Formats: sequence, structure tokens, C-alpha cells
Amino acid sequence: MNDTISLDKGLQPGQIQDLINDIQVNPGAIVSKTLRKSPNMNLTLFGFDAGQALSGHSSPMDAYVQILTGKMDITIAETTQTVGVGQLILMPAGINHALEALEPTKMLLTMVSV
Repeated sequence: MNDTISLDKGLQPGQIQDLINDIQVNPGAIVSKTLRKSPNMNLTLFGFDAGQALSGHSSPMDAYVQILTGKMDITIAETTQTVGVGQLILMPAGINHALEALEPTKMLLTMVSV
């Protein structure tokens, strides 16, 4: 018998995930849905209403943001860039970053331990 406890949760092998339709944008809110969580990697869908933001913070993992719908201003250290549909940006581990939705936005956040 295997007594090992798996910390992996969410998306399973062979499971198809509809990234755009599996998260909603709610008025005046930020919504999140964890797809997979493990010690070395996290996949999370987010829905941001226009004007919603995450203030400056850092993470112990590299964080990749892929915009699925909408547009966001993403600040890394002191530099702000506008990121749109189909674009991907890396927010390095240990570096302060912030996000603000310029319009209703859905994004995939992939966090990876390096």
C-alpha cells in the first residue's frame, strides 16, 4: 500500500481545460480558480473586472502571466507594460510586481519554482 500523500490538485492527466470559459469576470471583483497546485508549480485562472488590481508584492516563484482576453498593465520593479491577448510576461521570483486590468480581463497565471 502506498501511503504517500500527493499535493497535486486540480487538472488531471488527459483532462481538457477550457481556459476562457472556465472563469468568469464578475463586476467589481477579482475571481480565481486553481487548476493545479503542487510544491513546484501552480496554475491559476483569474478574471479581473476593469480597474481591479493586485498591489505590489513578490513571490518566491517565477510567475508567468498569459492574457486570454482583455488587457492589463503589469508593473515589474519600476517598469509598467501593457499586456494584451495572446501575450505572455515573466514576473521573476523575488521582484516586486503589480497588475491592473484596463478592461475586463481573463488570464492564466503559471508559477514555477526555479
